Amino acid sequence: MEPFANVLNELIGSLEWIMLTLILGGGIYLSLQSKGYALRNIKKGGQLLFQKENDKGISRFEALSAVLASTVGLGNISGVAIAIYMGGPGVLVWMWITAALGAVIKFYSSSLAVMLREKESDGSPLGGPMYYMTLGLPKMGKTLAIWFSFAGLFGVLPAFTANQLTQTVVTVVQPDQYLQLGNLYWKIILGITFVLIAAWVILGGLQKIVKVTAKLVPLMVVLYFSMGLYILIDNYTLVLPALNAIFTEAFNLNTAVTGGFWGLVLIGIRRAVFSNESGVGNAPMYHGQSETKEPIHEGLVAALGPLLDTVLVCSITGIIIIISGAYLGQDLNGIVLTLEAFNRLFFGIGDQLLLIMVLVFGVSTLFTYSYYGVKCLDFLTQKKWGFVYNYIYLGSIILSAVATVDVVIGIIDLSFALMCIPNMIAILYLSPKVKQRIKTLQE
Repeated sequence: MEPFANVLNELIGSLEWIMLTLILGGGIYLSLQSKGYALRNIKKGGQLLFQKENDKGISRFEALSAVLASTVGLGNISGVAIAIYMGGPGVLVWMWITAALGAVIKFYSSSLAVMLREKESDGSPLGGPMYYMTLGLPKMGKTLAIWFSFAGLFGVLPAFTANQLTQTVVTVVQPDQYLQLGNLYWKIILGITFVLIAAWVILGGLQKIVKVTAKLVPLMVVLYFSMGLYILIDNYTLVLPALNAIFTEAFNLNTAVTGGFWGLVLIGIRRAVFSNESGVGNAPMYHGQSETKEPIHEGLVAALGPLLDTVLVCSITGIIIIISGAYLGQDLNGIVLTLEAFNRLFFGIGDQLLLIMVLVFGVSTLFTYSYYGVKCLDFLTQKKWGFVYNYIYLGSIILSAVATVDVVIGIIDLSFALMCIPNMIAILYLSPKVKQRIKTLQE
């Protein structure tokens, strides 16, 4: 698998500067264009979250819960560990900056997903990047939509989630001590188990996915936040030194001189994009199904996502890893690093409690990602074969369970970059429509 991983890294390297320019440059441009509207009105987004409008589509709360189910979880718990492993504590600053800009990007993309969408035969809404591309960009929209949808078929495969879920169970439970089959066979067994659990929800369609995630995700976020907050309070004397290390390393002149500074920035951006998916185009697929009638209102609710999953959850995870010292002098990466940090700081049982939360987070992510792939294949085949993706998706869970983490990360990074490029081009081109809508609301 190593040669394949090397090829992936070369492809990612050729695309990451484009993604960097589009996400950072595009996010700054949109922030200036809207005069920071999304961030200034984030409180209103929270107020709108629980307001219902009609019975067509899904509620705003269900839409955000489904989006958070795919972003809050292994992307925050494992992804931030990978970022610190690769770039040190300083990557958190670049993750925070990317998250703030990501909130603006999600505001625009989800507003467009409601503003430019179609309707199903039963009257329920049908929105997402492929629809605002084709409806808003008559000349090049179809090409961008096909590009986005094809890349999405690979970007939303459960590679990372299934891989890290199985790794977590094998590391914490160590099932081989009870029945000696070898880790490979245990990963296959776990992969099959996850397939059965995921199939029960996925094959029930959109409504079942959002109903289940709306119940699971808020509970797990509260539990994770509570345990993380306890650890930080219990180790409060180490928090300020950890924050000092984060900001010192983020702007380390020695790193800049030796040429590693931009590598550090890129790691932070890549992991932040993986964590909250800002600019990738996944979230608008759920927010575009919302019952809301006002596009700007849906955009404000969507803007809550990056602030909750990256600024809040990633920060807790990252600071705990840093104060535990688990990232120093040990070859621990991904979920294994986070488990070790929690185990050290929470009475020696933190890894077991985290295992429960990771399982719920991970399985809920498996539920939601399948819908993205179905929508992409629906668009490419004009809804003839979209349902087939569910079975491809379920089968890939087993393959992902036994793959190496480097290959998995490479596939996701490459696919997300390929999704991000057409999506950000469309958002920037259509942004005046959102600006005009804001102006209309304020009059």
